[in-house]
Amino acid sequence: MTERSKRLNRTCVAALCVAFAALSAAPALAGPNLQDTGVRDRPAEDEVIYFLLPDRFANGDPANDRGGLDGDRLQTGYDPTDPGFYHGGDLRGLTGRLDYLQGLGVTALWIAPPFVNKPVQGPPGHESAAYHGYWITDFTRIDPHFGTNDDFRALVDAAHARGIKVYLDIVINHTADVIRYRECPDNNCDYRWKGDYPYQRRGGLAGEPINAGFSGEPGSDFGSLIRPDYAYTPYNPAGEETVKVPAWLNDVGLYHNRGNSAWYSEARMDGDFSGLDDLFTEHPRVVQGFIDIYGGWIDDYGVDGFRIDTARHVNPEFWQAFVPAILERARAKGIPNFHIFGETYDFQSGTAAMHTVVDGLPTVLDFAYQRTVQDMVTGVRHPDAMGYLLMEDAIYAGGVETARKLPTFTGNHDMGRIGHLILKAMPDISDAELLDRSALAHAMVLLGRGVPVIYYGDEQGFTGDGDDRRSRQDMFETRTASYADDRRIGQAAGPFDTGADMYRRIAEMTRVRAADARLRHGRVAVRIADQEPGILAISRLDDGGETLVVFNTATEARAVNIPVETTSSDWRALLGQCPARAAAPGAVSVSVPALGYLVCVSEG
Repeated sequence: MTERSKRLNRTCVAALCVAFAALSAAPALAGPNLQDTGVRDRPAEDEVIYFLLPDRFANGDPANDRGGLDGDRLQTGYDPTDPGFYHGGDLRGLTGRLDYLQGLGVTALWIAPPFVNKPVQGPPGHESAAYHGYWITDFTRIDPHFGTNDDFRALVDAAHARGIKVYLDIVINHTADVIRYRECPDNNCDYRWKGDYPYQRRGGLAGEPINAGFSGEPGSDFGSLIRPDYAYTPYNPAGEETVKVPAWLNDVGLYHNRGNSAWYSEARMDGDFSGLDDLFTEHPRVVQGFIDIYGGWIDDYGVDGFRIDTARHVNPEFWQAFVPAILERARAKGIPNFHIFGETYDFQSGTAAMHTVVDGLPTVLDFAYQRTVQDMVTGVRHPDAMGYLLMEDAIYAGGVETARKLPTFTGNHDMGRIGHLILKAMPDISDAELLDRSALAHAMVLLGRGVPVIYYGDEQGFTGDGDDRRSRQDMFETRTASYADDRRIGQAAGPFDTGADMYRRIAEMTRVRAADARLRHGRVAVRIADQEPGILAISRLDDGGETLVVFNTATEARAVNIPVETTSSDWRALLGQCPARAAAPGAVSVSVPALGYLVCVSEG
């Protein structure tokens, strides 16, 4: 491609990618920790979220490592040498590290589910523990491995005192694996489809008539669902008949009971999630039950938001009832900006937007943004990919204003850390380049569009060896060999090092974001988006001026003339080197270091 063609392409993308509507500008915040702003009055866009698993963060009370249980690891779930078992972190440990998080610029904690879990699951020889929190049995209490409900209350109060919100990771699609089916003693049951096993027959098309008049659709007469053995014959095994709390969760008739998900078509909604008991979320009892459960955590503890696990595996009608009820509970508690974001785990922005339009979810985790950032910093795609992605922001319910509330991230506990994803694509990368590429990825999240999420440990340079448990390292001194030998990004002198290279770089970014309201609320205009390793330039605009953010994905410095507002004549630097004056009306000249970024401000 000729240089002239590249310039024409950049101009075309910029013209297409200007977003259409602006949020009213919020007042600038004084510093990265936002102590001078009422916690509950802050809109979602003002947050920097830190996502952590309590078991892996900090151990404040070793007495609870075994969760009050006796026996070996298969009874207690505790084995700090195994990445699939509890390691000892708890809520007291987290509370004791709030200063560390505040120094990083964190304003909201997203905590993996802290509720009581079934400690150990899995067939003989393949057991693992519920250290992650997603195998819940009691939705009303904190898991004893993590402490007590009073410990959680103390955490919320201490966080709020520092201007930090607390978001709970909640699960609705499933509970722990308790229910068994008599037809498959090995507990490995294939999904049984509605066409083959309708609700009105027992065990297949030719079976005994049952549940006359029941269709299974939302709005059905659920009073006519008398028997749950239409596909399998479900039961709670001896000793676990009343293990779930609240008690209504022990009714096997409130679950789909069709066997393990096949992960497509109807099974995506109605199948057991890898054996976990799949709730009949179309049932009015289930809908009201979860409104009461999670509304209670708002009423009793004043939590500030929910991240919803496996949201795409729940029928839209559930969310259409649940979300308004929860937002009303929050408003009644004096929380006007309760942040709800669903996990939809799909890398297409159209799918994510569908869950806001059809399901009525206020926001969703922006997996499309994550994949674009990952591809840009690994050279798989180039800045034009982000230009086209941002052009699609208008498709969300609420348009570009909703897009600015979408949580963005570089990696997580399921897909792996950005450091691993870079190393997977570039195994021979130097330490210096690994640091720069990781920092660039975080800059695109912290200084780009959306609400940034930092995955715990990234600020200490963690990389990991892959996804799932291989990306869930201990922040404290580890006894897990596969964690101890991980490659690190930059320099870090032990756990919780505030002088670590990545900690310092991320803290610098959060300070810049807190200091400029347009980085959080301004409308987005894509100025340049190269079709080769190079420049992505984005302006954030409001009536008070323009903030220009420039990223360079190339391994050499780039000097570039960037189109800006004609009124943006005087400039100052928030991050990096910026000119004092525009080169001409409507253009500013900047030089961006290799794999670097800068933030320049013009206030008209």
